[in-house]
Amino acid sequence: MAQGDEFLYDVAVPAVLSSLETPDAIIYRQEILRDCLNHPDIARQIYRIPVRFMERKRKHWWMTWGRNSSPGAILSSARELLEMSVDLLKALKQIADEHAGKFESPGFRRFFAMIQQELDDDYLAVVENHLKALKFRGGVLLSAQLGQGNEGANYVLRQPNHDGRNWMQRVFTRSSRTYSFSIHPRDDHGARALGELRERGLNRVANAVAQSADHVESFLDVLRLELAFYIGCLNLAEQLAQLGEPITFPQPAPANTRRHSFTGLYDVALALTAQKKVVGNRVNADNKDLVIITGANQGGKSTFLRSIGLAQLMMQCGMFAPAESFSANVCRGIFTHYKREEDASMESGKFDEELGRMSAIVDAISPDALILFNESFAAT
Repeated sequence: MAQGDEFLYDVAVPAVLSSLETPDAIIYRQEILRDCLNHPDIARQIYRIPVRFMERKRKHWWMTWGRNSSPGAILSSARELLEMSVDLLKALKQIADEHAGKFESPGFRRFFAMIQQELDDDYLAVVENHLKALKFRGGVLLSAQLGQGNEGANYVLRQPNHDGRNWMQRVFTRSSRTYSFSIHPRDDHGARALGELRERGLNRVANAVAQSADHVESFLDVLRLELAFYIGCLNLAEQLAQLGEPITFPQPAPANTRRHSFTGLYDVALALTAQKKVVGNRVNADNKDLVIITGANQGGKSTFLRSIGLAQLMMQCGMFAPAESFSANVCRGIFTHYKREEDASMESGKFDEELGRMSAIVDAISPDALILFNESFAAT
């Protein structure tokens, strides 16, 4: 699934091992994955947007702010982070406008509707204008009040006074009386004092822009995290397709029923390891609590059990199953007890070691769980 991508691996492992508990939740995720399989290029295009954002941020590693950063530094970093995300948000909006109608799952429909509503053209234009204004190329206009002891208070950043006159009118029209002062270029103390006044005026704006930047970054982080699982599933589906192996979306049943039937079920791990098509199996174990599998040594019993466990895990995390058809009830836990060869790490005999693992399973098991025994206590 990961194909060497550490982030995809870190997402896939807990996702596969964190089973969904209801058929409705499984079907909801299956429908999203089905859309991804039907439109893999679009799904990957969406996933590349947050990935590109992370790459840009990594190149501009100084765009971080801490508790002791000045308001000016916070504002500058947050503004640049928003600037590097605007074109990506536009690209996401364009994807939604062009391809939303192709997706059928409630998850994708809700996602595209949110993008089209929240990121309309007028909103993005306003954002760009604000970011341009926050560069303060014409200086900073502040207002303040005199507080206790004639100290400055209530510093507020104001919009520049644009009176609409052209440059000729501004040059040849008598200006109104103003009160101003200039600081000598070598007056370090005066420049420092003026800088402190500027920082006070920027404080509230810096906090607001930083919160906006955090919001956008969090959105793209979540988008990357949510899509990573489906991208991993796409990778796996493409690998299995190259091997000529079938996949199917399972039919989950409630946990209190007993359903377990499939055709063409194969060990997906074996197929990927051997890099060739492997033999599948057919079973109908509906309405049965116990199934015993017998056969000759090296006949594939262990591999068959492993294929059942893997398919159950894949179904309960919302994936497809490695089979031509697969139907099973949701399990409240999946446990395995395989025989273990003796090695130097064992602190007791083989029989005691198997008893210890069996005891741990008994302590953890609950109703409606699935247990796969493979030659348990064969040492005796």
